[in-house]
Amino acid sequence: MKKLLFQFDTDIHPSVFDTVVGYDGGADHVIGFGGLTPENVTGLVEGTIFTRAPNDKKNTAIFVGGSDILAGQKLFKAIQNCFFSGFKVSVMLDSNGSNTTAAAAVAKLVCSGVIVDKKAVVLAGTGPVGQRAAAMLAKEGASVSITARKMERAVQACNNMKLRFGVDITPIEAADNNARAHAIEDANIVLATGATGVELLTAEQWQYNQNIEMIADANATPPLGIGGTDMMDKGNLRHGKIIWGAIGFGVLKLALHRACIAKLFEDNQQVLDAENIFALAKEMV
Repeated sequence: MKKLLFQFDTDIHPSVFDTVVGYDGGADHVIGFGGLTPENVTGLVEGTIFTRAPNDKKNTAIFVGGSDILAGQKLFKAIQNCFFSGFKVSVMLDSNGSNTTAAAAVAKLVCSGVIVDKKAVVLAGTGPVGQRAAAMLAKEGASVSITARKMERAVQACNNMKLRFGVDITPIEAADNNARAHAIEDANIVLATGATGVELLTAEQWQYNQNIEMIADANATPPLGIGGTDMMDKGNLRHGKIIWGAIGFGVLKLALHRACIAKLFEDNQQVLDAENIFALAKEMV
């Protein structure tokens, strides 16, 4: 029986990246739908749960993607609300790679040094990856702050994480590189999760900071988020700091994403979100 992965995307066009990894993760067919909301998804979900016998439902799964993590969370919940006894399929949430990318980055930091009681700053942390990574770091025992150009965006992101994960994150307004350099003065861990091609720190703004122990940068498109690092860094030591580049921990991200897709087809009971995806990442390191 064919393994069918239904890609439910909150954006108009389903992600090509997620489609490719869906196939690489073991799906025989990936069927994408875009522009989905809690209001229009019910019929599609019903098509996944009513078509196969109980023992065959493990061969159907749903992947929730899109660029907006809040929209993804709502869609993820709405899909599960359609399930009932004997009629469900496995489902995974990874809006904009939020869970798999964040889990891979934080897992690499966890294996590289001490996280508990350390001060961590997630630069440009209001996006999907930044929010999930901040929550994971907080769950690991770090004291976490996130920066944003506008304080209201930082506050909203912190409120979102408090509501979803029960963690307290400190918002910081940092409109430019100098403000971000000030924000990391006392930091032990720095993770950059900014937009593609935006440099958040110059090399000089972190290289001489004696407090920083570890750095990770999720940006793989030049200019990198943190100047003076390399996208290929795999725990390299630079200026006394352990550095992870986007490709350096991206190998784990892709392996993790594929492993999650494969896990969806083990049975029809899987519900993969930040917590269990992060747990799997730590097992895979």
